[in-house]
Amino acid sequence: MRKLSLMLAGLLAFVFIATNAKAQSAPATYFAGKWDILVKGTPNGDVHMFFTITEKDGAFTGTMENPETKKDEPVTKVEKNEKGIAIFFTTQGYDVNITMEKKDDDHVTGSLLGMFECTGERVKQ
Repeated sequence: MRKLSLMLAGLLAFVFIATNAKAQSAPATYFAGKWDILVKGTPNGDVHMFFTITEKDGAFTGTMENPETKKDEPVTKVEKNEKGIAIFFTTQGYDVNITMEKKDDDHVTGSLLGMFECTGERVKQ
């Protein structure tokens, strides 16, 4: 009986460790590339934003396509956190941020300022 209890405890520990290992966040390189982010429910309606994120030696930089001029402008900063990344940028005179978390290989979810739901898709070139 004691061996059975020990085996059961070992099996539960293995399942727990395997589940935690799978739940880890996306690797830094996952977010590198161009993203089409749809911000839902803003006062101006649903808005598409295009970001290009680059990663070098674990540090992020990026650009955002200005919707009016269609030119890339640098973002203020990009930070990695335990769930994904946060992109900080200025638009229409306001400092804002958008969070991105991995959903699957080519899709992300997140929010703008923690208030507006966002979904995103990797732009394949």
